[in-house]
Amino acid sequence: MNTIKEFILEMISPITMMKFSIMDAIEILIIAVLIYNIIKWVRDTRAWVLMKGILVLFLFYILATILGFDAILWIFQNGIGVGITALVILFQPELRKALEQLGKRNIMTPFFETQEANMFSDETIGEIVKATYELAKARTGALIVIERSVKLDDYEQTGIALDAKLTSQLLINIFEHNTPLHDGAVIVRGNRVTSATCYLPLSENTRLSKDLGTRHRAAVGISEVTDSFTIVVSEETGGVAIAENGELTRRVGREFLYDRLIELQNKTEDTEETGKGFFGKAASFAKHSVKVGRKADK
Repeated sequence: MNTIKEFILEMISPITMMKFSIMDAIEILIIAVLIYNIIKWVRDTRAWVLMKGILVLFLFYILATILGFDAILWIFQNGIGVGITALVILFQPELRKALEQLGKRNIMTPFFETQEANMFSDETIGEIVKATYELAKARTGALIVIERSVKLDDYEQTGIALDAKLTSQLLINIFEHNTPLHDGAVIVRGNRVTSATCYLPLSENTRLSKDLGTRHRAAVGISEVTDSFTIVVSEETGGVAIAENGELTRRVGREFLYDRLIELQNKTEDTEETGKGFFGKAASFAKHSVKVGRKADK
């Protein structure tokens, strides 16, 4: 811990200029590649929420170091070993999955990829809304999970792969009574239905109404561990509900659902930048910096 303390103090002290060679630049690039891939992997898993908490603790440790809070620093020093062990246990499924997939993907792909495949069109929104209220009218239960930034690969693997273009008729046929695919959830990525009959984690939130069934609890459950947007159609009442961020909104109207899906499209310039790869973001930042510099010169 003393080494960490010294490192932090050095970081906040005035930095002297150093000469960099080509090998130094290559080394920095390699480190940047590793850090970017680690961050991207964490953001694609449930570990992202925990990592934000760890970041808060780290910033608190820096503040305690600067202000000289010896008691707090002593707690950090004696708890670091237990904390590392706890992190390994908490992240064990994610770490194992990452190691298993390490040799299956091109490590440079995230630097050039975009999220256009994850975006859904106005036509898809219309098809989702149409299917939802057709199912509600017929009092046919449905559970539609729309993937956002956190990948739902683990939940897709619990169902049957489809990878079909999303249409209202497809969704209606999937949830029709006595069909092989009607039980479970449908996962939507972009303009496609990736899988059906998927199992979702049930929420253990005691504040939820006791009259809610399994579909509603599953919708809330998946929204608690991911940033997904889930639409639920009640088989008993025909009511439509949505779940996001661990909250359930019931008696949702057609216009409200349509407007909410439009918001999820992320069509603004700022949100479109988040879909670019590492080099795409770097180019955009450089382009923006040049524009700012030119304005300053004027």
